[in-house]
Amino acid sequence: MENLELQKHALEVRRGILTATHAAKSGHPGGSLSATDIMTFLYFEEMQNLDPKDPKKPDRDRFVLSKGHNAPGYYSVLAEKGYIPKEDLVTLRHTGSYLQGHPDMKHIPGVDMSTGSLGQGVSAAVGMALSAKIFGDSFRVYTLLGDGEIQEGEVWEAAMFAGAKKLDNLVVIVDNNNLQIDGPVDKVNTPYPIDKKYEAFNFHVINVADGNDFDQLRAAFKEARETKGMPTAIICKTVKGKGISFMENQVGWHGKAPGDEDYAKAMEELNKAEEALCQK
Repeated sequence: MENLELQKHALEVRRGILTATHAAKSGHPGGSLSATDIMTFLYFEEMQNLDPKDPKKPDRDRFVLSKGHNAPGYYSVLAEKGYIPKEDLVTLRHTGSYLQGHPDMKHIPGVDMSTGSLGQGVSAAVGMALSAKIFGDSFRVYTLLGDGEIQEGEVWEAAMFAGAKKLDNLVVIVDNNNLQIDGPVDKVNTPYPIDKKYEAFNFHVINVADGNDFDQLRAAFKEARETKGMPTAIICKTVKGKGISFMENQVGWHGKAPGDEDYAKAMEELNKAEEALCQK
């Protein structure tokens, strides 16, 4: 897919994130926005055999949102792809809605794993990849972690196992925006150097200088697909709140929803961005 088309999809995903969290008056916009371009690339170019009309298609590539609190971004991507109606995004976190604060595989089409407890999603993804190896299935497994999330010990147990079992059908992606709920990641409990840690667990590691750039993402995922005999970790440097000027690199937007004024301002920025894309 052309980058312009991907940019248009990503813009719509950002609209959905803002609309959902504004309507819910809660949620996590900052990390959802930083990971928007990664998830857009996955769903609109990288992952194979996806069919919104057949969400459980056996040969589909799998995705696990290990940082499950980024559900607004996940739901918005699923809506943009056609798995769920876009109008349902405004029911985020409402009583009785199937779109709750964390993804639920029993109620949301297209969700391959229920997540929320940090560190557990990647373990499930490793299990899926191992299953594919055991049964000779060709699908690949992608999982997205937060850089704050990788402070969890379970993340490294999963990495040890994936490296030991040579799961080259597994791609671990770290959304490295360097901000978590309590502040800068390197000040709270530094996980750096992330790349060297994954290398120590027998991963092929790819560092992406700008995880919000589609050309760089395309090159990284191509390299991951061509890597044989070991799992891949793609460490993406991103910008928290990417795409909304007053949210970018601001830790306060980790788990705060936009109010009416902020929402209007953010949507105006996205409308201007859309106009600029239409002129390309």
